[in-house]
Amino acid sequence: MKILLVEDDRSIADSVVEGLTAEGFLVEHAATGAAALAATGYDMVLLDLGLPDMDGRDVCRQLRSRSAAPIIMLTARAEEFDRVLGLELGADDYVTKPFSFRELVARIRAVGRRTVDAGADAGAPGSGAADDLTSPQQIGAMVLDRRTRRVYIGGEEVQLTAKEFDLLAFLATDIGAVHTRTEILENVWDAHWYGPTKTVDAHVASLRKKLGSHEWIQAVRGVGFRLEPPA
Repeated sequence: MKILLVEDDRSIADSVVEGLTAEGFLVEHAATGAAALAATGYDMVLLDLGLPDMDGRDVCRQLRSRSAAPIIMLTARAEEFDRVLGLELGADDYVTKPFSFRELVARIRAVGRRTVDAGADAGAPGSGAADDLTSPQQIGAMVLDRRTRRVYIGGEEVQLTAKEFDLLAFLATDIGAVHTRTEILENVWDAHWYGPTKTVDAHVASLRKKLGSHEWIQAVRGVGFRLEPPA
């Protein structure tokens, strides 16, 4: 896998490049947003939001418009608003600085595994059950097609990131059932997840906005989340 690392801090960049290379990854380093947008041939992007020439969120938006390669944001901005905004712009995950190298590698591998089979031919929406993963699943006004990784509401396609689709598809395996944050992390991210459970909340917030209603994904205080069609 070739990784594009977009990071203006030379000490951080050198450390990450050295560590990822030792883990068997090919790494190309870009110190500016312009250099990142000029890069080609990468399979994944590690994107720092604090760049000297451009807002990292603008870089994220432009990268997503031209490539389906997964994007992991590297950010010192811990506020939920910034995390959700980044996810809405097309990022697949985020790592908050300072981060451990072990956590970063775990995120890279988890995102990589979840997006390997993301590409599929387009298909038309239809109806089906959750236990038939080859047929579109009808959930109220929503149609979820695992084969083509597409989601429709009222006949209109909803544009989701790879991670948002994985989260929605997992919740849809048992409509109305409550899934804990830990259960969601283990199934949607990785069984050996090292990050905070708040990453689930950030993705849920982004997903709710794209689905057009908070009622699609209901929070059960102190437990987790469940998927149900709005009343």
